[in-house]
Order: sequence, then C-alpha cells, then structure tokens
Amino acid sequence: MTNQHDGAEAQVYKARQFCEDKGARFTLLREKVYALLLGHEGAVGAYELLDALKLTESNAKPATIYRTLDFLLEFGLIHKIESTNAFVACHHFDCHHPVQFLICDTCGEVKEIQSVGLKDTLNKQAETVGFKVVKQTIEAHGTCAACQ
Repeated sequence: MTNQHDGAEAQVYKARQFCEDKGARFTLLREKVYALLLGHEGAVGAYELLDALKLTESNAKPATIYRTLDFLLEFGLIHKIESTNAFVACHHFDCHHPVQFLICDTCGEVKEIQSVGLKDTLNKQAETVGFKVVKQTIEAHGTCAACQ
C-alpha cells in the first residue's frame, strides 16, 4: 500500500468518526464518493465522480451522486469550486476556516490555502458598509509552479 492510500484511509476513518460524532451516518456510498475525491489532485465534476462510482455501484444515478455531494458539503467534508462547478475534498473539516483556492487553469490542480489576514481584511471592509460575512470562499485562477 502506498502512503497516499494509507493517508486516504486515515482521512476516511476520520470523516466517519466526525459524522458519527455529529449523529450522521457515513454510509458506504458516502465513503466511496469521499474516497474518490481524496484520490484526485484537482477538483472533480459530479458526472466524472458518477462515472467512477459506477465502476463499483452500477446502478448509481445522477441523483445518487448529487445527494451524496450535498451531504458531504453540509458536513464540510468537501468544498465546491463554484467557478468550475466541481468538488474537492477538505482535509481539515473538523474546524471552521475561511477558504481560499488556488486553481491552475492549465492542469486543473487545486490548492487550498488559509489566510487569516485575508479573512480579517474582508470582514473589516464588509463591516464598514454594514455587511456581516457568514461564509467566505475565494477562488484565484492562474498557473501552478509545474505548469509555468
């Protein structure tokens, strides 16, 4: 077994425990979809996930994948990349954090970064116009080091 596989297994276990602690069922289907996302470097579209899921769940339908993605999003186990309508696994779902994504337009790699300073700046600017930020996700498109 590779370290990446071992890491994915540990992350799936952590997600299962997290859901159980919240009183939610981390079903085998949810586990499979989460594991598929963990196995990708970049973001993955719902239909690409569905195709991969059908290799083990031949009766999976679009509604199956969308219900599963909704659950994973609700519990913070994954993030949705709005600009590309794709999904990426979250590795630190057990804490609330602002999210910033660096998205390579050449290879599709997605890096999640956390900049507390950016969150504070955004909140202060929002407050000056009477706005309260509840959730913050920033997507920056460009070129990763490997593709430059």
